[in-house]
Amino acid sequence: MEINKILVATDFSNEAYNALFYATQLWAEQECEFYILNVYDRFTPLQKKTKHELGEMSKIEKLEKESVVGLTKTFHKINLDVENDLHAFKILSKQGKLGQVVTQMVKNLKIGLVIMGNKGETGAKEIFMGSNTLKVISTLEQCPLLAIPKEVAYKPLKEIAFITDFKKGCTLKTLNPLLSILKVLNAQLKVFHIKEEEFLNATQESNKKLLEMSLMGVEHSFEPMYEFSSKAKVIDSFIKNREITLFSMVYTKKGFLERLLHEPVIMDLSMYTSNPFLVLPNRD
Repeated sequence: MEINKILVATDFSNEAYNALFYATQLWAEQECEFYILNVYDRFTPLQKKTKHELGEMSKIEKLEKESVVGLTKTFHKINLDVENDLHAFKILSKQGKLGQVVTQMVKNLKIGLVIMGNKGETGAKEIFMGSNTLKVISTLEQCPLLAIPKEVAYKPLKEIAFITDFKKGCTLKTLNPLLSILKVLNAQLKVFHIKEEEFLNATQESNKKLLEMSLMGVEHSFEPMYEFSSKAKVIDSFIKNREITLFSMVYTKKGFLERLLHEPVIMDLSMYTSNPFLVLPNRD
């Protein structure tokens, strides 16, 4: 599966623009359409609150105007910053709830990847706990999401980590977006398995074999590690020690990723503020 249609959500912050620019560098040598999406509703704060303007139009009308103006500025800026004939940019201004709108756009436009920037400074709580990113992740069933940390500079991605417990998310159908990214970047894959038990059960053994079959022809290695006091700390240490530049996990409700993100220590870890994070929907 080739990723050539990418949806980038923006709130016109520096973090959102950095995510858009980062994406153009990742796919620098691929022909791509980038859809830049801004979503607003009646709870969205106005950027400029003037009594005169609010008296002449409703808040929603004002938000729509601000959305179109912001998208137009972003469109012109990215075209100036990225001179690449392989890339085309389109803007989308939509009213509604972010998760619902993103899901609908993915379906309507046959999007292969959603990209969002994160604030970074407050760690995973800001990125995941009740945030827009988690809301989008939980509604995306057919499309992966790539979260780009605040102000992270693009550098060639040579090693990508796939973190798993071998319980779900090991089929070719689930892993196809990750394999596509590996191919585009010519990167190696490190399969990082946190061993919660001494031995794998029958389901885990079967899923490990499925994963090995899915990775045929892909340069990869398996690196098991026993869980100690905290899965999050073990993963953070692994990413730092191996100098991993992008890591990925599969999202399932009440699954490994969701449990991991509820560890209190998660807010103190740097992996979410310095490494792009690819979330794959489970399609087993």
